[in-house]
Amino acid sequence: MIDFTLTDEQELIRNTVREFAQEHLAPGVIERDDKAIFPAEQIKIMADLGFMGMMIPEKWGGSGIDTRSYVLALEEIAAVDASAAVIMSVNNSLVCQLLFDWGTNEQKEKYLIPLAKGKKLGAYSLSEPQSGSDASNMRTFAEKNGTHYILNGTKNWVTSGQNSDVVIVFCLTEKGVGYKGISAFIVGKGLKGLSVGKKEDKLGIRASDTCELYFEDCQIPVENLIGEEGQGFKVALKTLSGGRIGIASQALGIARAALDASISYANERHQFGQPIGEFGAIQNKIADMATEIDAARLLIWRAAHLKDLGKPFNKEASMAKLYASSVAMRASRECVQIHGGYGYMQEYGVERLMRDAKITQIYEGTSEILQLVIAKELLKK
Repeated sequence: MIDFTLTDEQELIRNTVREFAQEHLAPGVIERDDKAIFPAEQIKIMADLGFMGMMIPEKWGGSGIDTRSYVLALEEIAAVDASAAVIMSVNNSLVCQLLFDWGTNEQKEKYLIPLAKGKKLGAYSLSEPQSGSDASNMRTFAEKNGTHYILNGTKNWVTSGQNSDVVIVFCLTEKGVGYKGISAFIVGKGLKGLSVGKKEDKLGIRASDTCELYFEDCQIPVENLIGEEGQGFKVALKTLSGGRIGIASQALGIARAALDASISYANERHQFGQPIGEFGAIQNKIADMATEIDAARLLIWRAAHLKDLGKPFNKEASMAKLYASSVAMRASRECVQIHGGYGYMQEYGVERLMRDAKITQIYEGTSEILQLVIAKELLKK
């Protein structure tokens, strides 16, 4: 049974993050989006506050808190700046958690501790130009040569690809065996043979950088192999399950921001001699938004609860992301509609919510892939 009452510690974390977001993220958020400015100063403060390795034990540089507290924090960040939220989510869910679950003690000492403390920033690189949802179709290849692997290939859609210090790279170490030939590596920036592509000009989450990474005879030390050769696909799938809880929380924050803006505008805007919130059409929209947001939050909390208990949560995380991302799209769209012509204008900030929401239905598992995951879990018995 899930206890929906927040502990004193969880209330404190939520309030602390909310205050930070209003004080440090809200100012300039529209400009950072417009000009695609990476929030470097804000990420540094987030690191100082312990937001970049929240679920990692203190022994390894993290804050040592539970997943429920993490999703509370991520919702608050995303409600103000979805770009900062995805940077935080990737570093926490996809990089730090992966290294904690699969890394050796030596790898944790060298990489996890500075990443969890926010002294370094991490990126996660699975997709390639010809292999998005079909990860088994990747072509990037690492050939073992003595004390190093020689890595060649191209990775794309890498969040924080330009600003990161460490990248988790998935590639083939054996050809012709599909996903069984995928392995995972820790790749530090600055290695000879690694070059960074241009920053993509995106529809949303524009303040976070996304780019391609190019590897040309890049030498990776054998000790940077994560787990064993051929374990990469298993590592990726397990890590993405946790990542989907993070992206669901990002979507939830976007949706909540849309609801808050809609309520505020409905009370302030007068037409036909009364606030537009007095009209049934507006009330229906707000009621539906609020109900769906609460439902999404409960799905996220359930997945987080199962994760903390050490129980399987892949299906529940997929459900949470599938639903929360669709709620974010509907809520942001209705928010723009409630604002009318003003909602279409950049200065009001609500059109940004709609642009930011769309990516939550695409990255870390498209909605269509998540439906397949959920159905397979249900039918495999």
